[in-house]
Amino acid sequence: MVKERARILVVGGGYVGMYTALRLQRKLKRELKRGEVEVTVVTPDPYMTYQPFLPEAAAGSISPRHVVVPLRRVLDRCRLVVGEVRSIDHAGRTATLTTLATEEEGTGTEQLSYDELVLAPGSVSRTLPVPGLAEHGIGFKTVEEAIGLRNHVIEQMDIASATRDPAIRDAALTFVFVGGGYAGVEALAELEDMARYTARYYHNVRREDMKWILVEASDRILPEVGEEMGRYTVTELRRRNIDVRLSTRLETCADRIAVLSDGARFPTRTLVWTAGVKPHPLVAATDLPRTDRGRLKCTPELTIEGTTRAWAAGDAAAVPDVTAAEPGRETAPNAQHALRQAKLLGDNIAHALRGEPLETYSHKYVGSVASLGLHKGVAHVYGRKLKGYPAWFMHRVYHLSRVPTFNRKARVLAEWTLSGLFKREIVSLGSLEHPRAEFELAAGGKPPHEPNDDSKGSS
Repeated sequence: MVKERARILVVGGGYVGMYTALRLQRKLKRELKRGEVEVTVVTPDPYMTYQPFLPEAAAGSISPRHVVVPLRRVLDRCRLVVGEVRSIDHAGRTATLTTLATEEEGTGTEQLSYDELVLAPGSVSRTLPVPGLAEHGIGFKTVEEAIGLRNHVIEQMDIASATRDPAIRDAALTFVFVGGGYAGVEALAELEDMARYTARYYHNVRREDMKWILVEASDRILPEVGEEMGRYTVTELRRRNIDVRLSTRLETCADRIAVLSDGARFPTRTLVWTAGVKPHPLVAATDLPRTDRGRLKCTPELTIEGTTRAWAAGDAAAVPDVTAAEPGRETAPNAQHALRQAKLLGDNIAHALRGEPLETYSHKYVGSVASLGLHKGVAHVYGRKLKGYPAWFMHRVYHLSRVPTFNRKARVLAEWTLSGLFKREIVSLGSLEHPRAEFELAAGGKPPHEPNDDSKGSS
């Protein structure tokens, strides 16, 4: 039994936010039923995105709705508020937030009081002051961006097939990805695989006509799978005629021309930016201690250092790695740590409310897996190195076991089974991004989206 009534505020509905709230539902089931504990989750979206499936969603192997988990369904004992926390005054135990209702009412912000704080806003794309990036770059962190990128790639193939201008055709069939981590490599590999398959349905677009370029500032890609598997990945991508440029930076992409630090210039209508992440801006709008890199200072018990009743984990938290040989090392901001930390975080909050001792977060390295397209992948699991089909199969098995809820597991497995029996879907539904455009034209209004104004080339 908890020592006193507690109002728990969970900020963020991603890995940490959802799994922590889910753990609290199970650990504090009786207390929630008796009204001794109240859990409120504030999140901008009413769903959690399973980001490792974004590349497969972009390639059409998984439906977008199966990449996300509806929070209202899984967090049925929590209060869900769809909105954004703008600032936090932990000394006063209040959070300032906006919701869809406050925007409609024009009332500005509202205050939400709490007793225990779980701060898990996640991360945002880390961009650099590259000329033209804000106007022409495409991100790859959300399901909307993944599906938008799929539509965009197929649309560029349509443009290339229809135009008689060789310059437009060349730019439409040139795809530049910046960042050699999981997101960049898997997104490029899956989309290139999809586009190569799609080209067979175009009478005048061949797979050899397309240029795929991966730009990475360091001297290796996929550091998580090890140096040997990273080199294999480079070899595999180059064997597929993908131009991998290591120790290279994007200098500018103004006027839709990607200029690299090695002097290369690529006219392109597609520039995907996956060069790292940084803590969510909300972290800076709190009175909580932060590291030099802007992450929340945490203890091995996942409390925020120097505070009481404040907890954090995931991308925005600097959690000490107690298993590391060198002192001062922090756990990497990845999904594997976020899932494990969230479960311990829920347990420790329950322990704290009941006056029990807290547990320390420690992890055992299991390994890393990455997909390089259909039936292709790399993996480093329990010290064993896999590549090709076995690694791809391991990638699917691992992530199927980690995606939350049996409902989602069954749907994803069913889609994988059907995709193995039938041909790929090659449909672009770009009109989904502007569903009222046709009606507004029919009603005599001005279309809300002019092709000439589109920085990404979508129509």
